[in-house]
Amino acid sequence: MKSPSLLLSIVAAVTMTFGLSTSSVQGQVCAGDVNGDHVVDGADLAILLGNWGNCPGPTWATVLEWAPDAAVVTDVTLRNAIISSGLPWRVRDNASNIEMLLVPGGTFTMGCSASTQYGCYSDESPTHQVTLSAFYIGRYEVTQAQWQAKMGSNPSSFSGYSDSPSRPVEQVSWNMIASTGGFMSVTGLRLPTEAEWEYAYRAGTTTAFHSYPAQPTGFNDDTLLGNIAWYDSNSGVQTHAVGGKLANGLGLHDMAGNVWEWCQDWYGPYSSGSVTNPTGPTTGLDRLMRGGGWNLFSVYCRASRRVYSTPDNVSDGVGFRVVRTP
Repeated sequence: MKSPSLLLSIVAAVTMTFGLSTSSVQGQVCAGDVNGDHVVDGADLAILLGNWGNCPGPTWATVLEWAPDAAVVTDVTLRNAIISSGLPWRVRDNASNIEMLLVPGGTFTMGCSASTQYGCYSDESPTHQVTLSAFYIGRYEVTQAQWQAKMGSNPSSFSGYSDSPSRPVEQVSWNMIASTGGFMSVTGLRLPTEAEWEYAYRAGTTTAFHSYPAQPTGFNDDTLLGNIAWYDSNSGVQTHAVGGKLANGLGLHDMAGNVWEWCQDWYGPYSSGSVTNPTGPTTGLDRLMRGGGWNLFSVYCRASRRVYSTPDNVSDGVGFRVVRTP
């Protein structure tokens, strides 16, 4: 058991290092404000002590930022969860050169209830509790340049523009991505499970679209999506360079719109009970896709919307993003 004098010595050393007292400091992010809530207090000290010691980074990635940027991850609860994990927030995968962000583990309600939200489809029910372990996910959809660098060719339809290298790769089937010899085999990464994808999209929210408290009122409610998604009303009938719209609460871009994103799971009905790290049915005919795209109505960009296709299907409206288990 640590003595009170030792703990006081640690507090004093931390305070001297920060150059600040532990009293309230409002209006600025201070050197000692570990969790970014504009207050230097016991919560910051607890995080620091809980992560005392060396900070070895992952061997598979280069650490870009250990602590989450408070201007990007604005929710204090999310920031605390990321910091408390002891894992770096922002990294670049060495094999693929893809930037990835940490999604802290947690529990959320997956699916959609027609009694509380417009536009729910029957296969989005029942809502159920899902608990997930932490994972890293691509900050952006995989681009044409990133695909070509690893696979040697670019199958995309929208490849003839000056910014095409920064646009999401499309015309890629699930098999081209996840089967032996595909992108994931080459890089050592994987597709997100459907549950991981929805959890990352929501970033702690419970509404139809991330970043907006309002619910949609119609099948193509254009009042909610313009700042966060490329979809049929604003895309100009084409994809766009990744990162052009505002990120969600975790710092992830284009989770809504631009291109649909393949998930790892086979398509199937939801469980009615609570589940931990679900991976979907063991067999099936179709693989899942999430997020909506440049060529479809806003309702398809909802957090819970599910669509599916055969794993050999290619489309200029479908791409993907990557995931890595820490």
